[in-house]
Amino acid sequence: MTRVLYITGWCRSGTTLIGNLLAELDGVEHVGELRYLWTNGVLGTGTNRLCGCGDKIEDCGLWSAVLTRVAGDDPDKRREYAEQAVHRQDLSLRTRHTRARLSTARQPEAVGDMVRLYEAIAAESGASVIVDSGKFPAEAAALCRVPGVDVRVLHVVRDPRATAESWRTVKEYIPAMAPGRSTGYWVAFNLASELIGRAFPERYLRVRYEDFTRDPRAALQRIMRLADLTGEPPVDTEGNAVLHVNHTVTGNPDRLRRGPLRVRRDDRWLSTQPPRDRALATAVALPLLPAYRYPLVPRRKGV
Repeated sequence: MTRVLYITGWCRSGTTLIGNLLAELDGVEHVGELRYLWTNGVLGTGTNRLCGCGDKIEDCGLWSAVLTRVAGDDPDKRREYAEQAVHRQDLSLRTRHTRARLSTARQPEAVGDMVRLYEAIAAESGASVIVDSGKFPAEAAALCRVPGVDVRVLHVVRDPRATAESWRTVKEYIPAMAPGRSTGYWVAFNLASELIGRAFPERYLRVRYEDFTRDPRAALQRIMRLADLTGEPPVDTEGNAVLHVNHTVTGNPDRLRRGPLRVRRDDRWLSTQPPRDRALATAVALPLLPAYRYPLVPRRKGV
C-alpha cells in the first residue's frame, strides 16, 4: 500500500522546509507540490521547470522515469495526458471542492491520476513514504477516501500577518500577492483543512509554524509519529540540520538549498510590514486568530 504524508495549509508557512527535513529520513521522498508536475514538467506553463535537484524536471532521472510510467514516452501523447490531467484537477480538486470530496466515497478521475503518480514515484524511488506538500485540502480530503492509499494529513498554520508580508515581495519565480488576497486564501485553505481534521482525526495533525521553529525536533517527532516514521528526527536540539539533494517539483525557492542550516523563526515581518497591511490581514483573519492562538496585536517575543 502506498503511504503518503500530504501537507496542507496556506503557502509561506514553512512546508517546503518541513518536507525537505523529512526527506532526510530513510525511505522518505519529498516531491514538493506534486500537483504542478504537469504544468511545470510537461506543458511548460507553470512558474518554473526546475526539479529540486537542479535539473529541469523532464531531464531529472526520477521524474523522467515517473512520467514515462504514467504518461508514456511519446511527447505528443504525454502532453495530451498532461492537459487532460490539469483539466481534471481544475474540475474537482480546487479548495472549494473539499467538502464534496469528503462527502462521498466515490472520487473523480483526477484522484486516480494522483494515485498513479504516487505508485510510480514509489516504484522508481524505492521510497516507503511520499511527502506531498501540495497544500490543496481537496486533494488531501479525496485521498482519505481512496482505498489502497495510506494517507496522513499534516496541516501547517502560520500567523496570517507573517504570510501576508511574505507574499508582499516577489520571490524568484513566485509573484507578489496583495495582503487582502493572501489572507483570504489563508482563511479558505485553513478552514478547508479543518474539515479534514474533523472527518479523519486519526489521520490528521495540525502544527503551527511558530511551534515548529521554536522546537523543530519536538515538532518533527510529532509529525513522524503521525506518518509512522521511525528513527531520530534529522535536526539536533539546537535546530541544526543538513539538507541534501531533493526531487521537489516546485515550492518555495529555498527548496534548492543544500548543506547546513539552522531552523529558526523568521520574525522580520514584525518590523517590515506596513501598518495598513497588518490591519487588513488581521481584520480578514480575525475569526480564526483565537483558534490558532494568535494575538490581535502580534509582538516579537512570541505568541
